[in-house]
Amino acid sequence: MGESWPRAFLESRRTLWIVSILTIILFLVTNLPWQLDDYDQAKQAFTSFEMVKEGHWLYQQTPHERVATKPPLVGWISAGFFLPTQSWDTAWRLPSFLAALAISILLFLAAATAYGRSAGLLALSAFGFNLLSPRIATLVRTDMPLAVIIFLLGLLIWQKIRKREEWNSRNCRSIFVLLTAAMLIKGPIVYAFLLPGIAAFQWWWRKRKAVSAWCGWWPWIASLGVFLLWVTGGIFSEPDFFNQVVMREFLARFGETLHRPHPLFFYVPHLLHKFFPWSVLMIVATIVDLRSRQWKIRAAFREVSPETFWLVCWTLGGLIAMSLIPSKRVDRIFPLIPPLCLLLATQIGRISPDEQLRERLCRWSAAALLLSILFTSGYTISKVISGYRGHRNALVAFGHAVRDEAAAHHWRYEAIAGSDEGMLLYLQRTRFIEPERAVAQWNRGNLDALVVPAEDAPDLMRELRDAALSQLKPGERKDQRGMGYVLITR
Repeated sequence: MGESWPRAFLESRRTLWIVSILTIILFLVTNLPWQLDDYDQAKQAFTSFEMVKEGHWLYQQTPHERVATKPPLVGWISAGFFLPTQSWDTAWRLPSFLAALAISILLFLAAATAYGRSAGLLALSAFGFNLLSPRIATLVRTDMPLAVIIFLLGLLIWQKIRKREEWNSRNCRSIFVLLTAAMLIKGPIVYAFLLPGIAAFQWWWRKRKAVSAWCGWWPWIASLGVFLLWVTGGIFSEPDFFNQVVMREFLARFGETLHRPHPLFFYVPHLLHKFFPWSVLMIVATIVDLRSRQWKIRAAFREVSPETFWLVCWTLGGLIAMSLIPSKRVDRIFPLIPPLCLLLATQIGRISPDEQLRERLCRWSAAALLLSILFTSGYTISKVISGYRGHRNALVAFGHAVRDEAAAHHWRYEAIAGSDEGMLLYLQRTRFIEPERAVAQWNRGNLDALVVPAEDAPDLMRELRDAALSQLKPGERKDQRGMGYVLITR
């Protein structure tokens, strides 16, 4: 009997190429038009900008001159990309984009090697076609670089368990390097995504002669020591570092005063929605598997392979740990998406040997793949169209226009702070100027142009000699986020 169309579709090289190309396109275009006005992108972008412009490589500030709260590794990478490219847009977004590509490739190779090409295709598709991955793939944030490090750590443990290999000193050094990288991206949050799962796996398999998921204490302690060195240096060298980073950014996450708390189960419905239709397919595959075992849940747990159980511990442990933290935001659980994709591949690859069940699951998987392409592509197209129609990049265009005018007329110009932190970067200035100082510099003849929040312009112009409003203004943003700006010239 010939191969069915769902199985042929999932095994086809043409399908793999189409999925890969579509994934790359979605990663590249979902955030168009590019801007820094939301999701704290300006704060992250400013770290590398300050590194290159002012040489502050260990500790940086935000555009509004507060202490930057994230460790500097992603900023270092962006600064490194800027040197050969000389494009800040490329340098800021390339770390996340390359991390997304790395996760995609690793997922396909791991799943295909273990369970076959169709499972690898589904793992790749699940990562590419959901509502989180394309959105985060070119955001100027640390989420995707952190996710690739956490996935590499979990994948190394998974491979050790699957191949029944004991840990050696080289593996421990690799764990130390990866943990140190995670610490220098976002601090000890890496512990929340891995340690609960490791603890659960060790407890479950302690009498089952499985390979340990634990490599030993020293990589975890040594990497934390590197992070604490950075924190200690900041406390002693940077004013307000302790309050802003230690107290507000880290410890306050566990309270309910500074950061808005959310209910315990906040992440579950969001994960079901953002990971649709793959979340539904995983639930269906679980039900199919349990039905084939006549709903003998205890027997299913006893028969589950160690590597599959590790994936369950990894995802559920991370989800529970992040849910227990009162401060929540949907993108913070993004590092759970890659192991969920690998778990989906495991479910498809190790389903019941019953041919009828396998064929039915193949049909559902093919349908889920087609639906996910339509769902994610529709989301991306609508988001990009609304972005351009709503002039989401109005301040970006305004900043470029001001710089072009300043270059053409040899203007000396500055900007007064408004609510949009990205304006400083669009103008490529390292600091906002205080209004009093701007007035003094203008009246002395040291400034030729000022970018000013529109609501402050009337009062300010009364103090500036020979000042006039330029016709150059940012387009009106549909969402009306932030405030308007005007250009004042002589």
